[in-house]
Amino acid sequence: MAIALRQWRRVLPDADLDTIAVIGRLTRCTALLQHAGDAPLGRAGVSRPEFDILCALLRVGGELTPGRLARETFASGAAVTKRLRRLEDGGLVARRVDERDRRVAHLSLTDAGREFIMRLLPEQLEYETALLAGLPAERERELADLLGELLLLLEGRLGGLIG
Repeated sequence: MAIALRQWRRVLPDADLDTIAVIGRLTRCTALLQHAGDAPLGRAGVSRPEFDILCALLRVGGELTPGRLARETFASGAAVTKRLRRLEDGGLVARRVDERDRRVAHLSLTDAGREFIMRLLPEQLEYETALLAGLPAERERELADLLGELLLLLEGRLGGLIG
């Protein structure tokens, strides 16, 4: 990213490149973390988005509709439907049709799904912790706070564009 910024400074010497630095670094970090962070998930046979659905079902508890899962995981309804199909086929998620409105589905973890995510979650958390191990705890909290501020800002401006 430093090389790219120097190149941009040559092309646009009078431009404020701070936003390119922030967005570019976030984009690069996201790409690296998605690739590296998925190693335990890949070994377990699930994608990061499928893992996110299982985690949402675990942390929220009870039964969730596909729409609620889409909101919890910041995914489109179509993407959630596709992921749920795979998780159901794997016996990790169960679907119950609403008795009053058969168009509505209620989803929950199966016993096998709960066991699977409870076994995988500590390994994934340990892996992600190891990825950030070089960052002092105080700086990690500071980064988390700054990213939280950025997320609130972006959700306010772009929230309607996602999902």
